[in-house]
Amino acid sequence: MFSQSVEGANASAAMYSLIETARANGLNTYTYLKHVFTELPGLIEQAASLDELMPWNTDPEALEKYLVSGTTAK
Repeated sequence: MFSQSVEGANASAAMYSLIETARANGLNTYTYLKHVFTELPGLIEQAASLDELMPWNTDPEALEKYLVSGTTAK
């Protein structure tokens, strides 16, 4: 709706889908995205599977290290 191009709309849809899937899996979306953007470069270098970054394969407790001091996961 607010995208300037088809590519932008596709990118937005992928991001919204990832966020909503993380939310449906009970994850804090901020810490989940921080986890993904931190771990993704290393996985690409190793040619590892991206499946381990999917929300359904992510342990909510593993995301606690990304929390801002003084906040909670939910």
